Amino acid sequence: MAAIEHPLHELARFLPAGSFDYVVKYLYQYKVHLTVAKSRKSVLGDYRHAHQGNNHRISVNGNLNVYEFLITLLHELAHLLTFEQYQNRVEPHGKEWKGIYSKLLIDFVGFGVFPTEIITALQKSIISPAATANGETELLMVLRKYNAVKKEGVCFIADLPEGALFRLSNGKVFKKGELRRKRYTCFELKTGMMYTISAITEVKQLEVINQ
Repeated sequence: MAAIEHPLHELARFLPAGSFDYVVKYLYQYKVHLTVAKSRKSVLGDYRHAHQGNNHRISVNGNLNVYEFLITLLHELAHLLTFEQYQNRVEPHGKEWKGIYSKLLIDFVGFGVFPTEIITALQKSIISPAATANGETELLMVLRKYNAVKKEGVCFIADLPEGALFRLSNGKVFKKGELRRKRYTCFELKTGMMYTISAITEVKQLEVINQ
């Protein structure tokens, strides 16, 4: 995995204003080896616990905006704190992890580092944190409004009306169907096959299809 090892002072540019000192306190206290990774489609962050003399290791994707970066880092720090307290005796995203992650979110909301819109979206996560980013659909849609680079002509599939035609990044063209939990049933025009696609998938809406 391509990644960059950042001195701690460089970490500040990945974080919201006012959060650096609070984050660094945890990194120093638990001797965390933090890696800012290049974009990974499958995960936003990752945690590996300390073992055989190695430090705790956390990686977070460096292409995230500062608010999404911090929340992802807190998600992984919650795994670290859970391991410190319970070792491997509890489920990775069980009630112990949820309680610790909720406490971290409450603390950082209290530090005043998030805009009001994000604080509102975080309330559901504070009450019942999801195990993965895809489980935080509403939160991610708010967070990604703060991306510095806006992709022209691209939107979330959730923002399209039912029946709209759209193209994925792989070039395949679909018709949007109904919502089932946090994913939409969509039909690929070329094959007629049905797929379920995450509500936060970025797509390009198509007005006219050349058959």
